[in-house]
Amino acid sequence: MQSRLVALAAAALLPLAAAHAQQSAKKNAAPAPAAQPSPAPTQAQADGAPGQPGWVVRCTSASREAPLECAMEQNAVLTKTGQTVVLINIRIAPDTRTPIALLQLPLGLNLPVGAKLQVDEGKTFDLQIQTCENRGCYASTPIAADLLAALRSGKQLKVSFQNMAKETIAIPMPLGDFAAAYDKIK
Repeated sequence: MQSRLVALAAAALLPLAAAHAQQSAKKNAAPAPAAQPSPAPTQAQADGAPGQPGWVVRCTSASREAPLECAMEQNAVLTKTGQTVVLINIRIAPDTRTPIALLQLPLGLNLPVGAKLQVDEGKTFDLQIQTCENRGCYASTPIAADLLAALRSGKQLKVSFQNMAKETIAIPMPLGDFAAAYDKIK
């Protein structure tokens, strides 16, 4: 169900994110490393333009009688191709009431290294990549209380991983509206 939700969300957000990423790239044109083009987050970091998507909340139900299940997500896409580089989906597990993060990362990763999450300049949280398929590689983890507190009060989440050439790629994800979105799903 998680992968269906991630795929559905990615399909819904991709056109909007790609359009914004192209606009953002025109404003902040900077040379990208030859091996890995730099992605643009779906929300402008510097200009904070209103109306730009940040953390998006989606609620679904299996039927009219079933309870709503809500999740929040944000993604970053490659400017030139519109390819999703990072998609983060956070939901509250109905049985444990614990927040769980599902990350979709691109193919071509150095899998043994995994991925890392870091809020602002704080502690780094390691993630093990669990599986890959044609849309990307996935990591899932419960969100510890200290990470949740950092996400709620932080300004930027950095998702980093290595490509096959062992170059570290760090993707910034704005956290400006994280707390408000999280309050809607908890």
